[in-house]
Amino acid sequence: MALKSTIIKAQLSLSDMDRHLYQDFNLTLAQHPSENDQRLMVRLLAYALNACDGLEFTKGLSADDEPEVWHKNYSDEIELWIELGLPDEKRLKKACNKAKKVVLYTYGENNQAIWWQKHQPKLYDFKNLSIFSLDFTATQALAALVDRNISLTMTVQDGEVWVSTDNTNIEIKPQQLM
Repeated sequence: MALKSTIIKAQLSLSDMDRHLYQDFNLTLAQHPSENDQRLMVRLLAYALNACDGLEFTKGLSADDEPEVWHKNYSDEIELWIELGLPDEKRLKKACNKAKKVVLYTYGENNQAIWWQKHQPKLYDFKNLSIFSLDFTATQALAALVDRNISLTMTVQDGEVWVSTDNTNIEIKPQQLM
């Protein structure tokens, strides 16, 4: 019998001073059985950093031909494709061909730099691709916040993110690689 996804309810209060966006979100995330807590929280962070009308979570790990998060316009064209992890060049090329803008958030311990060295020369050909590296310690701290009902406050200013709960504060500095 296949394992079912865990449903996570997230209340997110976002204050993005860089984009002048101040909004509360009630989000439902399905955590695939093979998705760890760190990936789930990076997905939520990516949503917050790109929040806009029409942004939505996809089937994620359950679908090879979809990103983790995307924004489609009324004509069903993909405006924004958000990818997580350390994908291969072919996946990023496919994303860049399908979407107007692609954003990748890399994360993980000791392997981001190796991945970047290997793929960097080829990725500069993709003009609609932005890549951000997330610190492992910060994403691990985010993972510790996972609960079936999460209430978070995220503040974005000058490219830095502060994630707060009633008793925890985490600072995240996404480093733009390209």
